[in-house]
Amino acid sequence: MSSSITRVETERSDARQAIASARSVVVKIGSSALTSLEGGLDNDRLDKLADAVETRMRAGSDVVVVSSGAIGAGIAPLGLSSRPKDLATKQAAASVGQLALAHAWGTSFARYGRVVGQVLLSADDFARRESHRNAQRTLDRLRALHAIAVVNENDTVATEEIRFGDNDRLAALVAHLVGADALVLLSDVDGLYDGDPRKGGANFIPEVRGSADLDGVIAGSGGALGTGGMASKLSAARLAADAGVPVLLAAASDAAAALSGATVGTAFAARPIRLSARKFWVRHAADSRGAVHLDAGAVRAVAERRSSLLAAGITEVRGRFYGGDVISLMAPDGQVVARGIVSYDSDELETMKGRSTTDLPEGMQRPVVHADDLVKV
Repeated sequence: MSSSITRVETERSDARQAIASARSVVVKIGSSALTSLEGGLDNDRLDKLADAVETRMRAGSDVVVVSSGAIGAGIAPLGLSSRPKDLATKQAAASVGQLALAHAWGTSFARYGRVVGQVLLSADDFARRESHRNAQRTLDRLRALHAIAVVNENDTVATEEIRFGDNDRLAALVAHLVGADALVLLSDVDGLYDGDPRKGGANFIPEVRGSADLDGVIAGSGGALGTGGMASKLSAARLAADAGVPVLLAAASDAAAALSGATVGTAFAARPIRLSARKFWVRHAADSRGAVHLDAGAVRAVAERRSSLLAAGITEVRGRFYGGDVISLMAPDGQVVARGIVSYDSDELETMKGRSTTDLPEGMQRPVVHADDLVKV
């Protein structure tokens, strides 16, 4: 797709200025930017991307690379004609491709005397607080040692139940994990459009300052080599915005311009008030271990007034969970309206649901989910 350099005005927005001046940057590189079905890894394209990252690092920024492409890099060596659909073949392709991908990044950055460390993560590593902290320490230490962390989903062991689904979401979670100042998503699209630009008639959107700018936008799914697509990129941008991180969506072919001055692509502004690390984890990273259905009054209390959830507003308890787990809070129609850290086991809540606080035993009078541990979805 053609470069978007000519579409962006020279006057930079606050979001573009923040991305251009960010001291800590996460750069996500899509599968289509690194691999092809016929030839596997494209080392020339990978070298150009490494050149752009090196230039940004020499300008004073820390950079973490989130690299897709493991499955794509394993397709050609295994003699496959298309991206596999079954989990076992995906994992086999990833086991071959991860080795090739890590070696390619290491060889490319070695031209600059850089050492590369591979970090493979699964969604479960973010869902569990201890693994979350361990991943954070590893990434922080690699940066302190001036090595470049190349992060990828651990496709060789991840099951469908614990997958990120795409590396756009993984990149947004990593941006929060390392406290990044900016996230750059590089793929085969040069920015956000209100429709499919391949079909003609779609309008380029240079800036997204809030949800109103996305009215009428139709987002599609990923291509032959990837699992993402525009829908996953929009979801990742919202996730990063909750972490207070501005996002740039640009073409991998424009990587130099994207990383040097943020003069290409579509810029997404971060939300003015960053979610706390605890609330971000509750909303985006933690697994929901169960759910409770609420009556209409409780929905208004937690979703509009941001009040604590009391047992009186619960009509149904679903799943088996324990105090300290994250659960979903659902409206009468089944829509999830919030997530939060529950104070009681599911068995206890079965005996408490629908009862006022004054009717409960003394040890069960605290909120089911405290307002400080509750996040609207």
